[in-house]
Amino acid sequence: MTPREALLIIDMQVNQFDPAHPVAGGEDLLGKVRGLIARARDAQTPVVFVRHCGGPADPDVKGTEGWQLHPALQPGPDELVLDKTTCDTFESTALGDELAARDVTRVVIAGVQSDYCIRETSLGAIARGLEVLLVEDGHSTCPGKERSAAELSAAVNAELAGRAELVRAAEVQFGAGVTK
Repeated sequence: MTPREALLIIDMQVNQFDPAHPVAGGEDLLGKVRGLIARARDAQTPVVFVRHCGGPADPDVKGTEGWQLHPALQPGPDELVLDKTTCDTFESTALGDELAARDVTRVVIAGVQSDYCIRETSLGAIARGLEVLLVEDGHSTCPGKERSAAELSAAVNAELAGRAELVRAAEVQFGAGVTK
């Protein structure tokens, strides 16, 4: 039986693309995520948008400009938008229940930030028995103190390899599996 998929778009919010502290390769990432969303919609695959709700000193306080989804990535009228307060989306939202209600057994994950919410949501999905397809070039982060953003994203891919399927954005085909 073919797994029922959903595309999870994690934290693609205005603050992540702020010129003062943007995620690495933001424009390229936006293009890849837009392509994933278009293909998911064409295949009638559910798309779930997730927004992080930061604390009072954070650039993503609920209701602020930085908290809004990037203007290039707006949900359709029937698409789910969840607000979370933890790195693992499952911990602070009804994502698990929403996926179960849609008979989803496999999630395709893309967004930001690799070393926080992408990693933790992927691990949360795995812990809940879902198949995970991580878009290996469909997530990014900001540079760390000791490693570049590319190194941090690569480390997340390496950590999840074997537990999640890693696929390049251009190879993701919704409803038909993955072409390699």
